[in-house]
Amino acid sequence: MNAAPLNERVNILLVDDQPSRLLSYESVLADLGQNLISARSGEEALQRLLEDDFAVILLDVSMPGMDGFETAAMIHDHPRFESIPIIFVTGVHDSEFDALKGYRLGAVDYVSIPIVPEILRSKVSVLVELYVQRRELQRLNRSLAEANATLQNEKARELERVNRNLEQANAALRDADRHKDEFIAILAHELRNPLAPIRAAVDVMSLMQLDHPQLRWARELIDRQTTHLSRLVDDLLDVSRISRGTIKLNKELLTMRTILDRSVEAAQPIISAHQHELQIDSSADGETVEGDPTRLVQILSNLLNNAAKYMQTSGTILLRAHVEGSHAVFSVKDSGIGLTSEALPKLFNLFSRVHEDSGQLPSGLGIGLALVRQLVELHGGTVTATSPGPNRGSEFTVRLPLASGVAPVAIVQEPPIAAAPAQALRVLVADDNADALESLALLLELCGHEVRKASDGSETLQAVSAWRPDVALLDIGMPILDGYEVARRIRSEPWGAQLFLVAVSGWGQSEDLQRANKAGFDLHFRKPIGLPVLEDILEKAQRLNAETIARS
Repeated sequence: MNAAPLNERVNILLVDDQPSRLLSYESVLADLGQNLISARSGEEALQRLLEDDFAVILLDVSMPGMDGFETAAMIHDHPRFESIPIIFVTGVHDSEFDALKGYRLGAVDYVSIPIVPEILRSKVSVLVELYVQRRELQRLNRSLAEANATLQNEKARELERVNRNLEQANAALRDADRHKDEFIAILAHELRNPLAPIRAAVDVMSLMQLDHPQLRWARELIDRQTTHLSRLVDDLLDVSRISRGTIKLNKELLTMRTILDRSVEAAQPIISAHQHELQIDSSADGETVEGDPTRLVQILSNLLNNAAKYMQTSGTILLRAHVEGSHAVFSVKDSGIGLTSEALPKLFNLFSRVHEDSGQLPSGLGIGLALVRQLVELHGGTVTATSPGPNRGSEFTVRLPLASGVAPVAIVQEPPIAAAPAQALRVLVADDNADALESLALLLELCGHEVRKASDGSETLQAVSAWRPDVALLDIGMPILDGYEVARRIRSEPWGAQLFLVAVSGWGQSEDLQRANKAGFDLHFRKPIGLPVLEDILEKAQRLNAETIARS
């Protein structure tokens, strides 16, 4: 049952089989002003306990039937009554053994008759006071629980409100991230459009004999830089992949000298613009490293660019290469503004800018050195920086594992004029970019194929239907009908199943490849496609054409 309010009297249970002793207890305890309830047996005492709550029990030990010890044991075995204090009263069982038994049964006291009224009243008064305090504590606990529940509800409502605001903010961030991805995809597409005709023009030059060595050098330079730029554009679409450290490396064997030369070539414009002197010290030109050429060049050219930017005009940059044990070591040392000891630990962190913005230093996003470290680590190497202090220059050192085993190093030679293919193909090229259309058509004609051109989707359908080519190289973003719709309409025709359809597009995300496959394209390539890729496409088409003729 629930405890009585604080202003009500509490109950005291008096248990004795002798009425005279019950009267004496009532007389002694009357001054306490509490409810005195009597019971003349253990059974009756248990019944009283079921009907009400009690602060304390005075229990006679020697009673007929169920004695006081048995009664106490039953009371304290019940979870509801186990905390009720019991004072044993006895005129017979007053040995130390009896008292010990009573205490073991949970008694708080063991009193012998004759009792001293003042002492009994004092003991009962203390137990009553404890009961009242316990009841008050229970009331306070209930109030605290209610207040806590109220607080939790308020916190839950506040948390729900915060979560709603957070979800709105997250939705805005997701929307901004989506717009960023769309922007990067469009930017990459627009960058690929001019790259396509440049790539085709370089391939056209590769099919012609270039007698002048400087013309040959210029073609090779454009070739390398176009390849480099194409890969950087590909990475532009995968910014999140770069930040997660999942850049795919296209590894090949490179001599240390090749890495040096290509890095210097990439960084030479900015070095010359700042009128710096570049000194190269290499003692291991023929040692080889297995790595991605573009990425390795990106590492060293980035360090060279930094050295050039953060140094006064007409400074000196020392680029060194040597071997230490099983590692190729490249270092870039400058005489520029240097670094503080505080700046060195955070130098390679993403978005870290360690130089004060005085308005005289070049600006930057703080991603160059972070990307250098990531690329070096992807190659299994390390990069470190040292500096004697401000205005005393700095040195960056890259260590890369040498290639295991000895492998022949390919010698770059002038590519021979390509022989005409065994089977000339009828190739349709469709693109709304005039330069890309003309350059790719010219390249195909030089390779010995018959070519027709189209500049929009409607013209493409008419040409395919009338001419029935073996291969169609279709741009996706054409006016009137895009490449996807053109492919679907071709495949819907009885003769369209045999046509080898290739998508050549500036769009190159995974969903673009899926759309191309669903529309019916056999292959999908991102612009620009080089001559080796183009020859591979045509070889596949020739095999398909030969198989079709054999079946018929």
